[in-house]
Amino acid sequence: MSEQIHSQPSSVTNASEGFSVSAGDPPVFTDRRKNRDGTPPAGGERRQFGNSYADLSPEAQELGRAVDAYKLQHHRRFINYEELLAVIKSLGYHK
Repeated sequence: MSEQIHSQPSSVTNASEGFSVSAGDPPVFTDRRKNRDGTPPAGGERRQFGNSYADLSPEAQELGRAVDAYKLQHHRRFINYEELLAVIKSLGYHK
């Protein structure tokens, strides 16, 4: 019996992933964050979470802004309860 060896295709394209690979060439990626002409998409940047305080009471808006300022100042994405308590106390609240 003779063995048959199947060679790999010299080029592979995966349109759903947004890149193509040719033998010997580095992968070419499509930046889907921009339009085809290189301009940013209409409507601004999309984020999963917004920083809108419009539906909050004035006190809650103040707390939200203070927490955001704390996170920016301390380079933190999330804060723990001790840090939240420190922010609340910095606003003048006490037990």
